Amino acid sequence: NGWIGIVILAFIGCYWLSDRIWGVMAQPFYFHMGFSKTEVAVVAKTYGVLLSVAGALLGAGLISRFGLMRPLLVCVILTAATNLLFLLLATTGKNLPLLVFVISAENIASGMAGTALIAYLSSLTNAAYTATQYALFSSLMALPGKIIAGASGWIVDTIGFPLFFIYTTLMGIPALVLLLVLMSK
Repeated sequence: NGWIGIVILAFIGCYWLSDRIWGVMAQPFYFHMGFSKTEVAVVAKTYGVLLSVAGALLGAGLISRFGLMRPLLVCVILTAATNLLFLLLATTGKNLPLLVFVISAENIASGMAGTALIAYLSSLTNAAYTATQYALFSSLMALPGKIIAGASGWIVDTIGFPLFFIYTTLMGIPALVLLLVLMSK
């Protein structure tokens, strides 16, 4: 694919950056905000999982209706933008209904984004090498976020949760720019 192959690989590596960087701080954030383990378990781990499944189904429906690239664009934007809802929660304080809303939005967006990325990665693989190529793409998808996420605790200690959520939102910009380049080709 020439130079566009590098753009594709960079996009895959950047796709989940905002989510991966934020994700390692989820539990510390919930407890910092004063939510109990039971509240977090019910909202984030039970209810949230159901909404992730709903988001995955919604993502599949959008892809079947509009093709792959436009829903992928929507998912890139939503994945980063939902971090701003956590900024709202961080500045509002403990508020269980707001937590439910924020978790709902994040999990629906995450479910949609997962479906869109799986469809995109699948579209890139050659039938003769599907398992190997998909495994390599999946590893590339996780690696940058895991590396950068290692500094998340230090970043929160340095700038606090509100600015951290702005930072994680901005980490979605590289994926957005790279996807726009891919869409223009």
